[in-house]
Amino acid sequence: MLINAFATNLPVVLSLLNSFSNHTLMFNITGTLKVKMAEQQVSDRFRKREFVLSDNSSQYPQQLCFQLVQDKCGLIDAFNPGDEIRVFFNLRGREWTSPKGEVKYFNTIDAWKIELASQAQPVNNAGMSMNTAAPVSDVSSFTSNGDSDDLPF
Repeated sequence: MLINAFATNLPVVLSLLNSFSNHTLMFNITGTLKVKMAEQQVSDRFRKREFVLSDNSSQYPQQLCFQLVQDKCGLIDAFNPGDEIRVFFNLRGREWTSPKGEVKYFNTIDAWKIELASQAQPVNNAGMSMNTAAPVSDVSSFTSNGDSDDLPF
């Protein structure tokens, strides 16, 4: 019985598992590439590159500045201003205390993957790719072992 119930409700179970793992959400946004800045060598061990994405999905369009760091700096090279792109990113925040003792907070949007919007895979409301789960082709192998007991042990 238990295995039959699990196999019958597999899509529901997978959906529930996905909702419980929301703490590992992957953020992404689609918009128009507006500006690509030159790479900056901030120190001998740190380099970054910024680009601006125009998000026109709301009543008030937003101009979002993303940052690429280290080995990710070249990700934007394949795209041109005007291209509709999808950007995957992490939000980062930090606290800084000035020499005068003033505490300030800074946020950055760190991009880690960029693709053309026309090549993007559909995404569900949890931000996860829709085709990440392997298809289940035959559930009967879990339930038809010839025993009257539904438990696998």
